[in-house]
Amino acid sequence: MDLPLFDIFAQFPLWGVGAGVVLVLFALGFTGAPLAVWAVAGAAALYGAGAGLAVWIPYLTLVALFNVPPLRRMLSGAVMRTMEALQFLPAISETEQTAIDAGTVWMDGELFSGKPDLKKTLDQPVTELSDKERAFLDGPVDELCEMVDDWEIHQRGDLPQEAWAYLKEKGFFGMLIPEEYGGLDFSAEARSAVVEKLGTRSLPLSISVMVPNSLGPAELLLHYGTQEQRDHYLPKLASGELLPAFALTEPQAGSDAGAMTSHGEVFRDDDGELKIRLNWTKRYISLAAIAGVLGLAFKLHDPNNYLGKGEDLGITCALVPTDLDGVKLGRRHDPLGIAFYNCPTEGEDVVVPIDAIIGGKDGAGKGWGMLMDALSAGRGIMLPAQATGGVKYCTRVAGGHAAVREQFGLSIGKFEGIEEPLARMSGYSYLLESARQYTNGAVDNGEKPSVVSAIAKYQFTELQRDAVNDAMDVLAGNGISRGPKNLMANAYTGVPISITVEGANILTRTMMIFGQGAIRCHPYALKEIEALMEGDVKAFDNAFWPHIGHVVRNGFRAFGLSLTRGRLASSPVGGPSAKYYHKLAWASASFAFWADVAMGTLGGGLKRKEKITGRFADVLSWMYMATATLARFERDGRPKEQEPFMHWALQHAFARIDEAFEGLYTNLKVPGLTWALRGIVAPWSRLNTIGSDPSDDLGHTIARAIQQKDGAREWLTEGVYTNTDPSDPIGQLEHAFELNREAYHIGQTIKDAIRNGDLPKARPLTLLDEALDQGIITQDEYDLVQRAEEAKAQYVKVDSFTLDEYRASIRRPGTPRGDGAPTPKTAGDGAPAATPTDPEAV
Repeated sequence: MDLPLFDIFAQFPLWGVGAGVVLVLFALGFTGAPLAVWAVAGAAALYGAGAGLAVWIPYLTLVALFNVPPLRRMLSGAVMRTMEALQFLPAISETEQTAIDAGTVWMDGELFSGKPDLKKTLDQPVTELSDKERAFLDGPVDELCEMVDDWEIHQRGDLPQEAWAYLKEKGFFGMLIPEEYGGLDFSAEARSAVVEKLGTRSLPLSISVMVPNSLGPAELLLHYGTQEQRDHYLPKLASGELLPAFALTEPQAGSDAGAMTSHGEVFRDDDGELKIRLNWTKRYISLAAIAGVLGLAFKLHDPNNYLGKGEDLGITCALVPTDLDGVKLGRRHDPLGIAFYNCPTEGEDVVVPIDAIIGGKDGAGKGWGMLMDALSAGRGIMLPAQATGGVKYCTRVAGGHAAVREQFGLSIGKFEGIEEPLARMSGYSYLLESARQYTNGAVDNGEKPSVVSAIAKYQFTELQRDAVNDAMDVLAGNGISRGPKNLMANAYTGVPISITVEGANILTRTMMIFGQGAIRCHPYALKEIEALMEGDVKAFDNAFWPHIGHVVRNGFRAFGLSLTRGRLASSPVGGPSAKYYHKLAWASASFAFWADVAMGTLGGGLKRKEKITGRFADVLSWMYMATATLARFERDGRPKEQEPFMHWALQHAFARIDEAFEGLYTNLKVPGLTWALRGIVAPWSRLNTIGSDPSDDLGHTIARAIQQKDGAREWLTEGVYTNTDPSDPIGQLEHAFELNREAYHIGQTIKDAIRNGDLPKARPLTLLDEALDQGIITQDEYDLVQRAEEAKAQYVKVDSFTLDEYRASIRRPGTPRGDGAPTPKTAGDGAPAATPTDPEAV
């Protein structure tokens, strides 16, 4: 070194000052200090450094430029003109704007902020079932499940007649309708729980109940209908006198509702009354063939401006009785052989009065807004409920099967290859039940969280698909051999249906969750877009500069939290879950920073980068799932029995977040800055991952837990319909499982005797007689093992058929509908009369 030793020591005070300045700057950035505080801190630093006028003059000029509103707005105007010239921000269509405006921002806004209020995420209320709701679940719901047989429903192509009658008698079609109209007035949590349990018995059964209680005439009437419309329709819908269907999708207008061709024209009839002449072609309309009233979405035209709103009013919703001339019903689609009513419908010159519009004249042209607002809540209730029940069902069935089925002298659940899918199903069950309750609580508390509902629909149905595949792998031959005893085939066949409906999952992930969420949930983006569209410099100025501060704060937070693995963030709780709150704060800051980087570099082009938006959606989705799981664990009082499931679920969630971030780091190209920006949010690169997959030991713990009698098998799969009737397929498994668990210790006793040399080396079951003769086991124990083996043998059998029986068991295209349902309405295409398929043929 050239410097003498005393000169090196002389530099230490300067280093200390420099470090202090860096720490102050970091503190200001990490906390998101206001611009005025930055200005004061900068002035103090310049003063301390003895800066001269050559430095002070430009500094004070900048301070004035950014802190004096009239001066700053001049700069903001220039920024606006540049953005407009470059067409930087996305153009928003009318239908997109309506979707963005629909619903409310809830916890998604917290997670999108980069600095979530973690205590607020923890304190969200969930709904406890009322005594009335609990009694309905334990009474009519269980009775209905006992009444139906899924194989028989599949063979008929319909629910049995007594099931349809019971659905009406007990009010299943009016769960969301208030009591004053004859409905049950159930909470979202209760409606969800009903659909969850029904879906574990029969998918067609749950769908038949789901549709009238989801997006459709009843819900639209409750929110937007006139009093006369409510008084007329709601009692009939509640009693099941009228079954409803909602007709939206068309051959050329699925996700793109703007392409809708169904139309109505306002005209004045010979008596001078205003009416609408409707023409439509719709498909994929659940319950349409047996509906008494259609909720119809169409584009309304008023060429003579009778309504005083112009000629083209836009998408409108109306109630159309299906017995009107020109309504064509009576045909069905066949959605993968799952026997629920999914149908096309057409209308030719169907005339309805003007007050058929939901909301009357005032509702003309407001249909799309009504639908988006209703979906903001509804999308997060019914399909997620069905998926949660499906995952729990897979967990219970696969866990029971793994305990009962033996290979190589051992229950297959003891093999690590089987433990792996069992652990996934178990962890997913904990995750989904946590998020189901959390989301329903928000809806029952008055929220309409559109982005969260899209997350729920997407994540729940995707995890159900994974769980069904895992269960099929575990059940193997018992899963693929169709027949009355098969517990998984229809679930496996029907999984793509929930993936497809209410917004196909590809679209939901790439467009709804982040594409719309980035605008809806971001604290400033929508304000900037609206200001640009309106040319409002003041509004733009009020949003743009706070947005810049928002980016700076999240950059500092992402850097600091990444460097400390989240420890700079506080946790609202102590105990075993505290570390995950640190990770959640870290993930949120990194997500928010990178989201702004993507929007700032790609602008309006981001909406076309669907692989990028999909990865952002994954991060946001898994942050939400983690948030709900953390809230459940604390709400339930941190029970020890839940702890391994909580750890597995959260470790899995954060591993998926890390996976999505890696995809962003690799593929989100920022010219000249990609690696520098990655250094901000992940300065330790792969050594600093937010999460990694659960360990084998943790997976072993939860996989073993669901193979044991009582305990996790019961509380984790609560809401699944079961019985112990050996003549029922699910009862046969439950019966075999119960006996197998009771007899387990007897096998261990025989194994101990073999190890002690009291019995020869052989498989324990072959030594039962000898063990009894030597007094190693009692007669009661001997009999219990025999009963367990008999029950096991009955359960593992699969169905077989004679050739004639097999041919009769297949519902071929054109096979009649069956005799159970309400009579189909007008079959305008001349469809042949239905005759029943004999369910006793097999």
